[in-house]
Amino acid sequence: MKERALIRSALLAWYDRQARDLAWRVGPADRRAGTRSDPYRVWLSEVMLQQTTVPHATPYFLSFTARWPTVSDLAAVDDGELMAAWAGLGYYARARNLLACARAVAGQHGGVFPDTEEGLRALPGVGAYTAAAVAAIAFDRPANVVDGNVERVMSRLFAVETPLPDAKPELKALAGELVTDDRPGDWAQALMDLGATVCKPKAPLCDRCPLSAWCAAFQGGAPETYPRKTKKADRPRRHGVAYVLTRGGAVALVRRPPRGLLGGMLGLPTSEWRATPFSDAEAVAAAPVAAAWRDLGAVEHVFTHFSLTLRVLAAESAPEDPGDFAWTPREGLGALPSVFLKAARAAERLI
Repeated sequence: MKERALIRSALLAWYDRQARDLAWRVGPADRRAGTRSDPYRVWLSEVMLQQTTVPHATPYFLSFTARWPTVSDLAAVDDGELMAAWAGLGYYARARNLLACARAVAGQHGGVFPDTEEGLRALPGVGAYTAAAVAAIAFDRPANVVDGNVERVMSRLFAVETPLPDAKPELKALAGELVTDDRPGDWAQALMDLGATVCKPKAPLCDRCPLSAWCAAFQGGAPETYPRKTKKADRPRRHGVAYVLTRGGAVALVRRPPRGLLGGMLGLPTSEWRATPFSDAEAVAAAPVAAAWRDLGAVEHVFTHFSLTLRVLAAESAPEDPGDFAWTPREGLGALPSVFLKAARAAERLI
């Protein structure tokens, strides 16, 4: 117990000196002065930061909060407008869940977020981690907030030999033993900052770490080897065809089905994505309209669970046959999901 109290004291003192200045954060000095975090901003930032980095997420956060300063403002947004604003952040199911959650908070809770983990978990799209993060940071609940950074810190601090992902329950339990009623929001953010800036994945800066005196992996001489990991299976490869159909200065886009990968997003028409490559005849047969399609080669894209080789075919549409498309000016294609942006760029350097 005494060792854990020393760990907490050392890390919180370090956080008071070294806390990152983040767009959504109320820093430790302001918190001591009585400023409370806005649950909307905490929740929005946590959703955006899933599967991306602080530098990448920050401009989106600033744009969203300028356009929609409250959760009720966000709840009133049209689905298409939200998906367009999200383009580039990836993992588009998060955007659909974001809107569903905002509408639930606005419609069922009067625009006020529940202040407990249990209440937050009941919201659409809010999982255990996000609920814990919002409860701790926004409401100072003693919640156990465990993300990848915290798992890495715990695995090194206690030299956990069990490899990930099997070690997750053990790492969460170890992190939970360090949570108390004293400054739970600052504690959660201190652990995140330590993992992000000092206890880095490949090159931990142990000489700058406030916890090195208690770190079993550091004492063992090889902290960079933690957390232990099982070998990942090879990522499967899929193949598809993207069609860049132009009409003057406009490009044909389609709205993807609401569910599934890139659901609800505007994108280029495509074939199905399958395990085997498309022959020339198959690629033309799967095209959205009959046209003089030209093969422009292929682009590569990596999703979380598979890699995609996407052949790109281009053609000019007849003016009298516009088809059922969203004709979009070429200069407006920058908001496309990155896989389609790659294909569009391959087609005669459209943008």
